[in-house]
Amino acid sequence: MTENSLAKTALTPPTHTTPPAKFSHGVKKGNILQVAGQVGFGPAVEGKGPEPVGPGLREQTLQAFANAEAILREGGASWEDAVMIRVYLTDTAHFPELNEVYNEYFADLQQAPAARTTVYVGLPAGLLVEVDVLAVLG
Repeated sequence: MTENSLAKTALTPPTHTTPPAKFSHGVKKGNILQVAGQVGFGPAVEGKGPEPVGPGLREQTLQAFANAEAILREGGASWEDAVMIRVYLTDTAHFPELNEVYNEYFADLQQAPAARTTVYVGLPAGLLVEVDVLAVLG
């Protein structure tokens, strides 16, 4: 690998707003791509702060996956390149529904599914789920 191929590149798809603190939505270095935690915020709207797409776990999870996928694509990756997915839930009672949505969403993967960890956390009001992804390209 050349020195340039190991440069660290920040990834921000056009659907995402600038992060509220000094971090990147995604970072690519060499063939590693890390997607920062993505929540169920809808696409950026001019003059409006980010808002959850709905009150339910299903719609927030699907949006969090879409947000993560946008960053994967921005970095030249796809879900097929994901080796680790971490899911953060605010309520242990949501675990069965999460698994249902997760299994439906990833039903068409051609390769082995990514490893997954699910933990329970506190998130800002109205948010039920957050997802981050580690992908390896090539």
